[in-house]
Amino acid sequence: MLEGFMPLFMDRHIGLNATAKSVAEAHQMDLKIQKQFKCKALTYWYEEGKRIAFCLIEAPNKEAVEEMHRNSHGLIPNQIIEVQSNVVEFFLGRIADPAKVNHTEQFINETAFRIILFIDCKRIITKSKLSTNEKTEISAILNNVIRPALNEFDGTEVKINHDGIMASFTSISKSINCALKIQKRISEINNKLKGCEVLASIGLSSGYPFTNGNDFFGETVLLAKRLSEIAKENNIVLSNDFKNEFVRKETMSKKNLVRITNPVEEKFLNSLMELIEKVWNDEDFNVVDFGKKIGLSKAQLYRKIIALTGQSPNDFIKNYRLNRALKLLSNKHGNISEIAFETGFSTPAYFSKCFQKRFGILPSEYANSIT
Repeated sequence: MLEGFMPLFMDRHIGLNATAKSVAEAHQMDLKIQKQFKCKALTYWYEEGKRIAFCLIEAPNKEAVEEMHRNSHGLIPNQIIEVQSNVVEFFLGRIADPAKVNHTEQFINETAFRIILFIDCKRIITKSKLSTNEKTEISAILNNVIRPALNEFDGTEVKINHDGIMASFTSISKSINCALKIQKRISEINNKLKGCEVLASIGLSSGYPFTNGNDFFGETVLLAKRLSEIAKENNIVLSNDFKNEFVRKETMSKKNLVRITNPVEEKFLNSLMELIEKVWNDEDFNVVDFGKKIGLSKAQLYRKIIALTGQSPNDFIKNYRLNRALKLLSNKHGNISEIAFETGFSTPAYFSKCFQKRFGILPSEYANSIT
């Protein structure tokens, strides 16, 4: 750690029997004694209706955070995790009190609840060479389609190392409308392109910065990413949290393009993906192993995966591997043989056959087309 810089912590208080005003007063109490514990109470989020608060504090360690709270107002946090300031700002929009909040009469009643939109974006090229205009159209999708839509619907792009495009929203309805706008614009671009298609599968989930784990918005991001991975191409999958909002809105007219999962499906999805993320590149892994490890018979596994993804277990494993291979090729990560073995295919020839069937082009031709 650099000299003079302290770690940054966020703590969580649940079940608070307090008003937004009394929480603001507690924050002021922290400020008065923070130096005694070598802490700096930066800001907080409090949702009065849910009785949950999150505090952001620079401190030498977690124990100092707890002792400061204990000696100022006695509200001991249920959990404390270490966080990164840039990540907090991406998700929550600030790392200090809002400018208007400078004394207890101007208190914060602002939730830390966020909606996470995750886009799994792939470009599928079915001819050996793209025109300059086609290349420009594809490469500009992030700047000309996705970022303008995020701005229009008050989304914040989360620029951290994830295999996809991610954004944070405070409004459920705006996050849904943003996803629909992106979906529509990409469809319009695909109608103009020949020999190439952009596939943007979108997942949306929602939650608080953390519940039990130590990964900031980790559970919410992971679910959004997994929902995007089971979304049909250029479709949207929403977590169950969106059910009431979606039913209320005119977006139900788009229900053929949007799907909402239920809690049972989400539980199965998480079990499914936790397994597949561990074994997907093991060429010996098969459907029989799949059923045993997940605790289902072959018939049960088939029914549940078909219902969740629209694919058989075999196709699900194969397509998961092919999608990974496509990204490796797009990033020029090795030659065809290396990628074939790395993604769990028994031979480069079998990999090429499966790749061509899935994407309409040989992997060697695809690799040449993006150079």
